[in-house]
Amino acid sequence: MFRVPPRISRRRALQGLVAVLAVLAGLVWWLRPFGEPELTGDLTFSTGVRTGVYHRYGQLLEEALAQDMPGVKVRLETSEGSRQNLQRVAAGEADFTVATADAVAQYRADGKPGAERLRGCARLYDDYVQLVVPAGSPVQSARDLRGKRVAVGQDGSGVRLVSERLLTAAKLNPKRDITPVAIGIDTMPAELEAGRIDAFFWSGGLPTSAVRELSERFDIRLVQLGDLLDQLQASGAPARYYRAAVMPQDAYARARNTSAVATIAVPNLLVTREDSGAELTEQFTRTVILSRDRIGHAVHAAQLVDLRTAIYTDPLDLHEGARRYYRSVKP
Repeated sequence: MFRVPPRISRRRALQGLVAVLAVLAGLVWWLRPFGEPELTGDLTFSTGVRTGVYHRYGQLLEEALAQDMPGVKVRLETSEGSRQNLQRVAAGEADFTVATADAVAQYRADGKPGAERLRGCARLYDDYVQLVVPAGSPVQSARDLRGKRVAVGQDGSGVRLVSERLLTAAKLNPKRDITPVAIGIDTMPAELEAGRIDAFFWSGGLPTSAVRELSERFDIRLVQLGDLLDQLQASGAPARYYRAAVMPQDAYARARNTSAVATIAVPNLLVTREDSGAELTEQFTRTVILSRDRIGHAVHAAQLVDLRTAIYTDPLDLHEGARRYYRSVKP
């Protein structure tokens, strides 16, 4: 019987082992996007008030990140909104956040600490500014709010920024011509329902669950704000990020509006710092883009995240890690 010399058998066995290892390595590469090593560590994502769109978006994004970056522990931190979010990221208290473009522009214009370190990862969805009143209210425009008790958002929120600008555009002094109430969307609906305020401003994706739930138990109406756009845009450079928009009548099907509502919108940005790791930022950005449809089932606004426009993070420069991701998917 012919026998293979032991030296040849060992050589073939070694070759077979190398081949198996090569296949396994290829499989690992396929499972790990672009062959990148698994990231480990902790990161903090600053969201918003618990009943707002930012926080719900953050919860669903956390689930997606757990699948895509299992070695990274994500901690969500509620906040008052855009301005507090920017302060946290600039100070190193959070690693990523969402903030409106007008709030970012104002933060930079004011020369706030760490403003020069902020970087963009993606343009996300637009926030729609919403002025909510009881259905029987005589208020037909922001100009009719004189003498009213109006919830204008918390100090650290983007809502406060835009509501004060809108009131000024309506020729009202935000501190003297109304009674401003500094609360957020977590308490605004209950205060309106109880009659302790006459109206509230909110800026968020459509639909915002807190407003929708209010409309299902209490008769409300959304007030048009489109007549203030020209005055608003004339108020300075940060206001150039506002655009004309229309809230469809069915955005809040139970609200007592008989037609679509003209308003203004402003884009949201995914924000980090320049010293955030390039690999972490690249993978974080990838998850944000690829989880759009999954998150969009629960947060409708997330469906509007678009790879074609995500790269435009003005007024922030794009983070190098995010740039690497967009280059990797460029046709």
